[in-house]
Amino acid sequence: MVDVLPNAILEICVVVGASNEKLKEICQAVHKDRARSYTCLSPEVRSVHVPPFVTKEDSQSGYFAQNFTRTPRHRSFRKQKEFKHATPVSSNANTSHKEPQTEEFSIPNNIDLQGLPQLCFPGELQIQTEPKEDHYHFLVFTDVFGTRTYGVAVQFYRPIQEGNSFQNGQAHWDIAVHKPRMSLYAPFSICVISKFPYYAAFKDSLSCLTAQVKSCCEVDFDDEVRRFAAKLALMSSPPPGTLHLVFHLKPLEIVLPSTEDPKYPIVDLDLHSPFLCFKPECILQILTCILIEQRIVFLSADWALLTLIAECFILYLHPLQWQHTYVPVLSKGMVDFLMAPTAFLMGCHIDYFNQVQSEVEGLILVNIDEGTIKSSNFADIKPDIPEIPVEAAECFTQRVESLQLHYDLELSHLGSCTDISDLRIRRRDWQRNLNSQIQEISLELMVNIFREVSDHLNYEYRVFNSEEFLKTRTVSDRPFYKKVLETYIFHSFLKDRLSGKMDAFGCMEFCIYSENDRMKMLDSPRRPTMEEMASRKERTADFLMIKQLAASMPNLPVDFLHDFSIDHPSVKKNKLENALKRNTKSTRRFKLPEFSCPLTYSSVIAWYTDSINLLSRAINSTGPESSSLLARYYYLRGLAYLMQEKFQEALLDFQNLYKTDRDIFPKELVKKVIGAMSPDQRKHASRKPELKRLISIMLEKEGDVTAPDEHVKTFQLPKTHMHQEDFMKRIQESGIVKDGDTILRLFDALTIVKSEKSHLSYRDMTLEQYPTPKVVSRSVFYLSAETGHLKQIDPETFKDFYNFWKESETEAQEVNLPLEVIEHLDKNESVYKLSSSVKTNYGVGKIALTQKRLFLLTEGRPGYVEIAKFRDIQELENISVMFFPLRIPALKIKTTLKEPFIGNLKNERDLWQLIVKEMWAGKTMADKHKDPQYIQQALTNVLLMDAVVGCMQSPRAIYAASKLAYFDQMKNMVVPKTTSETLKHKINPSAGQTSRQAVNVLLYTPGHLIQQEEDENANPRLWCALSEGKVVLFNATSWFIQQHCIQVGNSKLNCMLGVEFSQVWVGSQDSSIYIINTLSMSCNKQLTEHCTDVTDMVLEDQGSKLSQKQVHSCSLDGRIICWDVKTLAIKMNFQLPDCHKLTAIKLHNSMLWCCVGDALLEVKKNGQLLRKVILEKPEGNHVYFSCFLVFPEKNQLVTACGDNGEVCIWDMKDLSKPSQKIQLQDCKSIGCMILVKNQLWIGGKGSDKARGKIYVVDTFKYSVEKELVAHVDMVRALCCAEDRYVLSGAGREDGKVAIWKVE
Repeated sequence: MVDVLPNAILEICVVVGASNEKLKEICQAVHKDRARSYTCLSPEVRSVHVPPFVTKEDSQSGYFAQNFTRTPRHRSFRKQKEFKHATPVSSNANTSHKEPQTEEFSIPNNIDLQGLPQLCFPGELQIQTEPKEDHYHFLVFTDVFGTRTYGVAVQFYRPIQEGNSFQNGQAHWDIAVHKPRMSLYAPFSICVISKFPYYAAFKDSLSCLTAQVKSCCEVDFDDEVRRFAAKLALMSSPPPGTLHLVFHLKPLEIVLPSTEDPKYPIVDLDLHSPFLCFKPECILQILTCILIEQRIVFLSADWALLTLIAECFILYLHPLQWQHTYVPVLSKGMVDFLMAPTAFLMGCHIDYFNQVQSEVEGLILVNIDEGTIKSSNFADIKPDIPEIPVEAAECFTQRVESLQLHYDLELSHLGSCTDISDLRIRRRDWQRNLNSQIQEISLELMVNIFREVSDHLNYEYRVFNSEEFLKTRTVSDRPFYKKVLETYIFHSFLKDRLSGKMDAFGCMEFCIYSENDRMKMLDSPRRPTMEEMASRKERTADFLMIKQLAASMPNLPVDFLHDFSIDHPSVKKNKLENALKRNTKSTRRFKLPEFSCPLTYSSVIAWYTDSINLLSRAINSTGPESSSLLARYYYLRGLAYLMQEKFQEALLDFQNLYKTDRDIFPKELVKKVIGAMSPDQRKHASRKPELKRLISIMLEKEGDVTAPDEHVKTFQLPKTHMHQEDFMKRIQESGIVKDGDTILRLFDALTIVKSEKSHLSYRDMTLEQYPTPKVVSRSVFYLSAETGHLKQIDPETFKDFYNFWKESETEAQEVNLPLEVIEHLDKNESVYKLSSSVKTNYGVGKIALTQKRLFLLTEGRPGYVEIAKFRDIQELENISVMFFPLRIPALKIKTTLKEPFIGNLKNERDLWQLIVKEMWAGKTMADKHKDPQYIQQALTNVLLMDAVVGCMQSPRAIYAASKLAYFDQMKNMVVPKTTSETLKHKINPSAGQTSRQAVNVLLYTPGHLIQQEEDENANPRLWCALSEGKVVLFNATSWFIQQHCIQVGNSKLNCMLGVEFSQVWVGSQDSSIYIINTLSMSCNKQLTEHCTDVTDMVLEDQGSKLSQKQVHSCSLDGRIICWDVKTLAIKMNFQLPDCHKLTAIKLHNSMLWCCVGDALLEVKKNGQLLRKVILEKPEGNHVYFSCFLVFPEKNQLVTACGDNGEVCIWDMKDLSKPSQKIQLQDCKSIGCMILVKNQLWIGGKGSDKARGKIYVVDTFKYSVEKELVAHVDMVRALCCAEDRYVLSGAGREDGKVAIWKVE
């Protein structure tokens, strides 16, 4: 048997009290003088109990024949003399029993037994003449690595028994003095320490124990505690999920709750306790003190409340974590810890309040009993605590007021329980629901405070632009953020955000954004839309009304208008309600078998056998649709098998976690199990295919894995000259632009030499004058085509450009259009640039630029006059308007709808001409290529032009800005008419990334009308598999990104298959099949039976309700596996002989067709070869088939030659030779094919300029109907959307998805 149960809830159980010698002295003194006042005693460790309590060796040696009787075991001791920290511990089975008090003993490394006694008695230890009620309190221990362990201690009183305690069974009586004996009671404490915060469970457990040990003799007391500890050591913490474990300790049933969501910590206390002690405003102040890392002290007359309240506040912060000293209970001798100069969170008794307040400065004193907060040494002055952001605080307060915090009030309509177990279950369920609500409210608070941090993060370079973030905060909120941004808590939070951690914060943040919000997050640059501007005006109007009302009441304070948060509205109520619906599932309870005494090795093994039987029964009665529950049963049964040293059975159960819920797969534990197996055991286990693969994966030596970069940088302006590579990095860090090609054009623009400067400027240095670097680098240096000098950007130029860009952003955010103008614009339009006030033939005003049009914002009474939509522009012309004696530069815009517009732009004319030309060209390109992203890119280009001109202030500035006119140079690119007519739309899965990624696989899944309209799951979807295991999900109705990245392993993805509404299967190059839950958008199932790349999958659905769906998958090495979709069991598994490159499979007439490179094979489902198709070249070798498909209506087979652009059509009745050959013109290679209606769509690579091409072949005429050109790289993926559209994805040079109409 494995000695210690993994994840056992018990680390150590300690009994603390006064020593027997001291108790003897007190007893004798009392009997002599009948004194009723006793001095305080020093507590010490009386006994320690550490698992394992039974081992196989003990059983074989007969050492355990005494069955936990009166001899101290090697894992327990009485009256400890010497402590040793060591792990693991060698058995002391041969230790002499004559001197048990000198036994060396090993304890867990993170437990300090020297300091534990005073924490078990944080007040005083005194002998009493009457027993007092039991008192519980709770402890938290933190080691040097920040790992926490948790303790529950009970103080209780036992009568002092002279005979048993002090005289080794011989009572000592003074016969000469016949005084009646006085009853004396000694305090004892039992402390249970665990890695898990099971406060309520351990309190219940100790309550059962103390009821039995208060009156028993000393030796029986030790045996009872030892037996109690041994029982706890058998219990494992349940894995995250809805399964709670229950075990019986007379007279109670103890519940070990699991955390429903792995993203949340275990909660086994009453989270509403602080709301009973403090007002919501006070709770917000305490949370602020924690967030800004103050020195905080909780004080109470009840030791138990100190930890419980502190733990609640720690949980309210989740997923933010307190990083500093955390000691929620300070004993009397530890109060000097409060002198520590660094941030801490501690707790002490209320008796020390005055002492602490007067002697230690700078503390935040939280009085739990009175519900107040004060600063030490300044009793009459309120602590200087910045207020939490206003809207977040208001939302929190409103939500808290809606809570029902009183159990009796909420359940007053129910009848009385006649069974204590039912009563406890009812109370526990009520508390669980309330805890869930409070967790949601506190998480909402954290999201409202920090949700806009992500807008200022650069994920690739791990940069947070704190200055820009602070500028976007309202004036009243800035003091709070300035302090929070400097803390370790926030720094750790940033690490998680930059690492893409999908914790509870990330999930809620994602849920509260609509599709439009998600698309705007990917847009750069961003500006407020008309919808946001109108909403802001409504809030401003409401605020002015409130301000007028407040001004009429002198007792009410009036805030300044700029302090009212109008730019950053809180989360909309309906969005939050949807985000906060955490699918609270009904919990299941699994009752563990009762343990029968005595505690011997055989009885422990029998207990695990009973547990396995109960778990097996539960597994057999649970259907595959409850895979999450099945996973918990498998996990627990695997642990039970492991304790019985049935390693193979344990591995099989752990292997099943891949198919049920891989999130709880214990990888490190499985590695240890395999490492502990003997060669024979490992060989025997490898005979099972599923275990053979598991063992090989676990034994693979991980290469030199680079540790993940977890540093966080704050953006800073450069201080040295930058060549092209460094400039690109700096610009991407700043968040101005991400696209590499655009940055290269910006680099060229900023390195243009001013004509009025001398030959050598700080922007150009000759190679001779360039300082010799101390370290040789591999950087590529770029020379100016005009001067031959080394092209660089100096820090001043970068600073000027950056500052102008940021000033322009700020000005755009402050644009405030009147409602009369807003109603003329689309709700998603934004104003990106305003001219100065100019005279035009339409009136006097400012020219405004949006992504769709130009309009004049007239002066005087603000009004709207449309100048032109970009698609309507016919001609731009620079002219001069005579205004005697001046010639004023003006811009003339001709449109198809109205008279030409003439604006006297003066010195702004040339810039506006560049801007309008680029937007006009961008709109033209967007219409031609059906790609709306061209508009966004054109907007970026014109704003960069504006910043270049603004920062250079040079006659050559316009020339420099013209370097950024990308679309104006590309506008004459011709799109073939057939392509333009067939192309419907283009989308970019790589939006928001610094570089384009290849689209390797596409999958369309239809929507379901039975779903609610507002449910995103009801819409059809497009799944795009990119590089490094990333899947991007689009709403196939709006073509907006619905999920930016679902991580599916870290390797290239080769195939995807929609198995049913709730499942998408993904085959990976890492030899695994990942199963995505389409409802939760999580990937928690994985099939690992393949040994090489999973290359293709096909679904077999016989259509009958009684028949089970099956999936056939293949891997590169020729392995084909048939899976039962419902149970994920393997139905068939065979290997194609002499196959080393199986790239695709298809199912036709219950036969499998397999592409093995130079041949196609028809095989039965058991692997029996029926037919083989090959095509010989004139040279004699075989043609390589890149892909194929089956045309069932015509009983034809279609093959594509990978290297010559030839398509062959075979009659499946006679496969001796192709019945038809089609040569695709200008085709270098073919990558994919699909059949849509009576058309064959073929994607490949053209021979000219590496352009991706699509050929549409008529299957009746065997001729090419269309050649479509819309990608600049090879077409790698094709899929069909309900026979209405075909979607194509291209390689990395293009990285986009085109949507084509099917005729």
